[in-house]
Amino acid sequence: MNRQHFLQQFQLKTTVGYHPESIKRLSHLNDSKLRKAAVVVGLVDRKEGLHVIFTKRAKHLKHHPGQISFPGGKFEPSDPSLHFTALRELEEEVGILSSQVKIIGELPELPTISLFSVTPIIAIIDPGYEAIIDKNEVESLFEVPASHLLNSDHLYSHTVNFNQYKHRVFAMPFQQHLIWGMTAQIIQSLQQQMKKHTA
Repeated sequence: MNRQHFLQQFQLKTTVGYHPESIKRLSHLNDSKLRKAAVVVGLVDRKEGLHVIFTKRAKHLKHHPGQISFPGGKFEPSDPSLHFTALRELEEEVGILSSQVKIIGELPELPTISLFSVTPIIAIIDPGYEAIIDKNEVESLFEVPASHLLNSDHLYSHTVNFNQYKHRVFAMPFQQHLIWGMTAQIIQSLQQQMKKHTA
């Protein structure tokens, strides 16, 4: 899959939400009490096809240490928008400049168990970027081919009982990494978005 193919499919219709069983246990939360945050689903057009940027979070972090995630973080009062938040965090965490990024859309807000409401920002990243990693936040950066990421055969799920709810958990292995939690929920939504447009 290349950049043009992705854009044609992603931008055709309104975005798809998240699997109901993956967010139902958070349905009692008051949206106004959730802290806003944004992550960047960064697409890089390589010769061999489109790739997506991921980071491995530093092991000493309070929230989700060592997990695989999209670059991003919480909205600050000085941020004029969540798009600004996403670009600021992208530069702070991995050194990718806003001049190297073109935002093309976003997915719906996703509530998390850590009481954030996270907006995934979809963006095209200049393939010439050079990662400058802030080791206080990020251990490493890597790319996953979009052909792997958007293939539903590579995304696994199971349900667990959580109070009165059946809660669905998603996970995707890639090389030595395991992508799960909120990040895998975003991948599942993106897969459904692209399926919807190719049906």
